[in-house]
Amino acid sequence: MLPSGKLRNDVLHDAVFPNLGVEDAKVIYGPREGFDSAVLEYGEGNYLVVATDPTLGVSWETFGFFIYHFASSDVAVFGARPEWLVVDLLFPPGASTDFLKKAMEELNRECKRYGTAIIGGHTGVYPSISEPTATTTAMGLVGKDELRLPLAKPGDRIVVTGKVALEFAVSSAYFRADELRKVLTPREIAELRSLYRLETVVPDALIAKSFVRGMHDATEGGLTALHEIADNSRVGFTVYGARLQLNPLVEKVLSFYGLEPWSVSSSGTLIAIVPPEKYNFLIKELNKNGVKAFELGEFTAKKRRVLVEKGEERPFPRFEGDPYVELYGKELTSL
Repeated sequence: MLPSGKLRNDVLHDAVFPNLGVEDAKVIYGPREGFDSAVLEYGEGNYLVVATDPTLGVSWETFGFFIYHFASSDVAVFGARPEWLVVDLLFPPGASTDFLKKAMEELNRECKRYGTAIIGGHTGVYPSISEPTATTTAMGLVGKDELRLPLAKPGDRIVVTGKVALEFAVSSAYFRADELRKVLTPREIAELRSLYRLETVVPDALIAKSFVRGMHDATEGGLTALHEIADNSRVGFTVYGARLQLNPLVEKVLSFYGLEPWSVSSSGTLIAIVPPEKYNFLIKELNKNGVKAFELGEFTAKKRRVLVEKGEERPFPRFEGDPYVELYGKELTSL
């Protein structure tokens, strides 16, 4: 039986990767773990970056925003501006026209903000659909010398934006507000809910691309994505726990649920792979643009993956299962 949530790499290698159709010389980078976009030849001097992502299990207020940003973030971390979207919108019986209008208006605002056109898709209401679900394919062009891949070299610094575990905490504020009232005030819960607009790396990646070797969006599994980067790059890494900067409200939520920040859903958290001579400049540029960022560690020639906390070393956690899936399951707000 397949487990809930994102499929593990062993399942991908067993059932998915061996069945990918014909080979095509125009596919520069196709499906592989740790690469959330495909890269295709596109004329002289350019690549076409393509990514697809679902939007489901989110609150109705945030649905339109995430239709844009989940897939577009994967395009942006490869160095491309999201230029075109194909969007499928599937609704359960009983979904309202008002909900559709609000979702489309929000999606339209984000498209105009980043200069993105919706070029096609599908819409429908079906009895087999139990909750509003969107699938977005995002595309963008990037110059061949500007492509950014999630690959590291020994000595590269790990720079992270200050949104670690934010996705988990914001979702908790929507879906588990009754529980969180034990540790958060109504005002704090409302503040957390409003932070869903930070769950994107599109603006951060477009700023960072001039400074980095590569980038990754820490989505399901959070910062355990560092393992995928290390696997593909044949390097190790060291993370210093004392350098992690958490939003105080996020810290309260994690403490309430007894969770560490390393493996919880963190969509919108940019992991930047930065040559050592550039990381300070990147942090300053992000800060100047209102994006909190910090250096969390470095990639190493030694293959060990280490977390240093309170002067002690232990293996950096791996993605065994995301608390996001366990906490939110099938619970939805009304449409």
